[in-house]
Amino acid sequence: MDAIHINWTKPFVNKTNAPYETEDFEILTTVLSALTWREKNGKITMVTDSAGAEYYRKNGLDVIWNDMDVCLDDIDVNPDVFWAAGKLFALRKQTAPVAMIDTDFIVWDTLSDDGADAEVIHFEELAPHIYPPFEYFKNTRFKFDEDFDSTVKACNTALCVIRDAELLKYYTDTAIRFMRESGEKDDRLCYMVFAEQRLLAICARKLGKSVASFSDMPSLFSGKDTRFTHTWGMKQQMRDNGALRYDFCKRCVRRISTDYPRMTEILKKIGSLMPYFEDM
Repeated sequence: MDAIHINWTKPFVNKTNAPYETEDFEILTTVLSALTWREKNGKITMVTDSAGAEYYRKNGLDVIWNDMDVCLDDIDVNPDVFWAAGKLFALRKQTAPVAMIDTDFIVWDTLSDDGADAEVIHFEELAPHIYPPFEYFKNTRFKFDEDFDSTVKACNTALCVIRDAELLKYYTDTAIRFMRESGEKDDRLCYMVFAEQRLLAICARKLGKSVASFSDMPSLFSGKDTRFTHTWGMKQQMRDNGALRYDFCKRCVRRISTDYPRMTEILKKIGSLMPYFEDM
C-alpha cells in the first residue's frame, strides 16, 4: 500500500520566526519511519511545502522517500490554530487506499487488511477537555449536520489507512470546510483534533463506513504491541532530559546503521547528528 508523510512547515515558521529546521530525534524517527515502511509495506511520498523540500534536499534526506510532492505552500487556514492542517490538505490529494503516517511514528511490520473502510492506530475516549461537545465550537460558521453522531469515539490518526474513496473525499472535504469556516484564534487543541481526529469517526458513521483500530492505548503505552513506535509523548521528555535524548538518538543511529547502512554517510554530515557517530 502507498503511504504519505506530511510536513507543513508554516506553523513552525510562524511560531519561531526562524527558517525551518527539525530536531535530532525527529530526523531519526522520520528516516526510520520512511525506510521501514518501504521495506515492509510499499512506497511512501513526502507531501510538503517549499521550505520543507529545501530542508530535506539540503541535508540529503530526500532519498528516504520514493518521491516528494511539494504542494502545501498555499494552505488557506490559520496555521496558529490548525497546525496539523497540512495532513488534511495532503490527504485530500490522495487516491484510496492510502496510508497516512506521522513522521514520529514507525511501523515495524507488514500491515494486514482486516476489510474495514478505514483503520487507525487506536480510538480515543471523548475526554471533554480535548473533545468537547459540539456546542463548544462557537467561533465557526460550520454547520453541524443533524445526523452527526456526537458519541462516536475519536480516531488517533498518527497512523491512518483509508481504503474507501467515498470516505476519503467526504472526510477531507468536511474537515477542510470546518477549518476554513472557523474564526478561532487561540484554541490550538480542541479545534484541531476535532477537524483531524473526531471528524473522521463522525464522517464514517454518517456514511455507514466501518473504522477499525490496529491497536489500543494500553498495548501501545506498555510496549506490549511491538509492531509500532510513536514518540509523540516522549518528545518533551527528551527536550528536558539530555541523557534520555542521547540514549534514544544513539539507539536510532545504531538501528539505521545496521538496517540501512547507506544512510550512515548522509546522517553523519548533519550537524545535530554528528555526536551520535563519534564512537562508530
